[in-house]
Amino acid sequence: MAPRKLAAGNWKMNGTLASLAEIDQIRATPAECDVLICPPATLIQAVAATGIATGGQDCHANASGAHTGDIAAAQLRDVGASHVILGHSERRTDHAETDPQVAAKAIAAHQAGLVAAICVGETETQRDSGATLDVISAQLAASVPDCTTAANTVIAYEPVWAIGTGRTPTDAQIAEVHALMRDRLSARFADGADITLLYGGSVKPGNAAEIFAIPHVNGALVGGASLKAADFGPIITALSAA
Repeated sequence: MAPRKLAAGNWKMNGTLASLAEIDQIRATPAECDVLICPPATLIQAVAATGIATGGQDCHANASGAHTGDIAAAQLRDVGASHVILGHSERRTDHAETDPQVAAKAIAAHQAGLVAAICVGETETQRDSGATLDVISAQLAASVPDCTTAANTVIAYEPVWAIGTGRTPTDAQIAEVHALMRDRLSARFADGADITLLYGGSVKPGNAAEIFAIPHVNGALVGGASLKAADFGPIITALSAA
């Protein structure tokens, strides 16, 4: 088994039912890779009904209970989701999520039959201080649970300072982090060499092919450029050709 190639779109807090027209166009893009859309919760069932792989953007660690506004992993699965993004930097920052909380959510996702897309990444201050590899190693150790396999988990490296800023790390910087992730996962898990590793952070049609040529980059977690088929389609095409 080798890592599966995955083009994942994170729509964040964007999209309405009118956006389903973009889904139809994205589905029409010839793809030699897996394609996933993670819309806001209001659209999960509608997007899943189109036949494209669909994911949530977060889930609660508990299976049910008095957690107003939260969504359980099983509820995501119930409306057609196959994946869920966990530990995105915006969740870590805006909601003060910790590595152990992310790991608990990943366990819940696995128990519900969802693939957990666990995000890791350093801030600009951490990058500038030379702490990137230490930060990523610590996040992998504490955010990725022991029940992880290549079938139930995807890891996304998203340098916080590159998300939505138009800035992208150098190829060498991306390669260094992805090599570290592959090394750590391979050492810890029996099939760690087969876990899909995504890069995220200002991925665009113009830089996608270059990023996908970097060793151990098996796809991308795309934000803004996944909202329109005109942008996401070329990224899917670039990954298919990689």
